[in-house]
Amino acid sequence: MKILVVDDEKEIADLVELYLKNENYEVYKFYTAKEAIACINTTELDMAILDIMISGKSGFEICQFIRDKNLHFPVIMLTAKIADQDKIMGLTLGADDYITKPFNPLELVARVKSQFRRYTQYNEKNQENNIDINGLEISKEKHQCFLYGKEIELTPLEFDILLYLVNKKGTVVSSEELFEKVWKEKYFESNNTVMVHIRRIREKLKEDTRNPKFIKTVWGVGYKIEG
Repeated sequence: MKILVVDDEKEIADLVELYLKNENYEVYKFYTAKEAIACINTTELDMAILDIMISGKSGFEICQFIRDKNLHFPVIMLTAKIADQDKIMGLTLGADDYITKPFNPLELVARVKSQFRRYTQYNEKNQENNIDINGLEISKEKHQCFLYGKEIELTPLEFDILLYLVNKKGTVVSSEELFEKVWKEKYFESNNTVMVHIRRIREKLKEDTRNPKFIKTVWGVGYKIEG
């Protein structure tokens, strides 16, 4: 795990680094905001520990920079005071936790471990609720579909069809199975409802009808999405 530590009080930064390294964390320690920003731009980090009062830019500004870059790793703020206004400001900008100076280094390590547990659990849940297949992303929790980052407007029925095919990735799904699982009704042989909805979904995904990228037709059998 890679942790960014930023504090212009050298003794504190060095102490934090020592305790984190004892826990086998990889530490990127800096005394200035400029160095920290450069590290954020070039390193894939897992956490940031930021002093609020840093010369050049404040810890608040670094925190905002992290969130503006759409980075979601935990951020712990170090502060000599814990005024409600400071806490509200930090939480608004995306901080996850606060530790007031002076602090027990063992408490800091405990907070770091706690944030990593929370973050890991969140990511595991997020992965369960999101499926990404070659640029086609399905968010089950939010009931949304994205193609290369751009949201595709699907009807609830179209979404359920696509989600069912995605969940059956690599498996051919017959029109009968798809209809009975999504519509919850008995399928009749002359029913072309599934075909019509598949065509509409393909149009929204801008599929090449001769060589579709996502929803493949297996003639005489059904449809499938390959991973």
